[in-house]
Amino acid sequence: MMPALLCRMFIFPCRPEERAWKSRLDIAAPSSQFPRMKSLACAAAALLSLAFSHAVLAAPEPLSDGKTFAGWDGDTNSIWHVRDGAFVGGKPPVKVPQNEFLATARSYTNFVLRLEFKLTGTEGFVNGGVQFRSQRRKGDSEMIGYQADIGEGWYGALYDESRRNKLMAKADEAAVKRAVKPGEWNRYEVRCEGRRIVLKINGVQTVDYTEADATIPQWGRIGLQVHGGGVTEASYRAITIEELP
Repeated sequence: MMPALLCRMFIFPCRPEERAWKSRLDIAAPSSQFPRMKSLACAAAALLSLAFSHAVLAAPEPLSDGKTFAGWDGDTNSIWHVRDGAFVGGKPPVKVPQNEFLATARSYTNFVLRLEFKLTGTEGFVNGGVQFRSQRRKGDSEMIGYQADIGEGWYGALYDESRRNKLMAKADEAAVKRAVKPGEWNRYEVRCEGRRIVLKINGVQTVDYTEADATIPQWGRIGLQVHGGGVTEASYRAITIEELP
C-alpha cells in the first residue's frame, strides 16, 4: 500500500482533508520544485514496490546437493544411489521388487516444485512418479498422497497413491505426445496453491485440478518413486522448490 499511497499523495488530487497539508508544502517550497519532488516520490515508490515483491516471493531452493542424500530418506543401500548429480532408483538388470520412494524430511504446503526426470527400462512395468503433499505409510516403503505420474500411458497424469488409488486427472494424450521425450531428460513442474494443482511437462500443461474433498490434507512431503515390477531406472535431478504464501 505504501508505494501507491506515495504516488497518490504527490500526483493525484487530494481529498479535502489533505488540501491543508498540501498547501503548507506549496508555501514551504517553490512551485518549480514540485515536478522534481513528484519524480523523486515515484522513484522511491517504485523501489519500495520492487523490494516488497522480492520479499514476498521466496527464491527457489535446491532440494539436493547432487552428491549426498542430505535432507532425504529411503532405501539408499540397495535401491537409491547418486550418479552424476542425480538421484537414481533401480539397478538393472535387477528387477525393482516393490514401490520405492526417496522422500524429503520436510513437509510443504503451497509451492512450485521443479525438477528433471529420466525413465528407462527394458521389461516389466517401467514407471516412476513425483509424490507431493504425501506421507510415509507406516511399516513399509510406500507413500500416501498425490503423485505426478511418469511412464508410458501415465505421463503428466495426477494419481492418488495408496489412498484413493485412482487417477484424479488424466493428461491429454496429444499434449503429452508433444511434450515428452521418452528415455531422455524432461522437466516436470508441480504447482500447488490451496486446493489447486497444476502439472506441466517441458512447459506444456497436462493437468489443472482442484481438490473437491475437504478431508484430503493439502500438505506433506516430496517423494521420488521408482515403481516395483520393472527392470528400470528412474532418475531425478535439478530439484528445486519455491514456497508460496
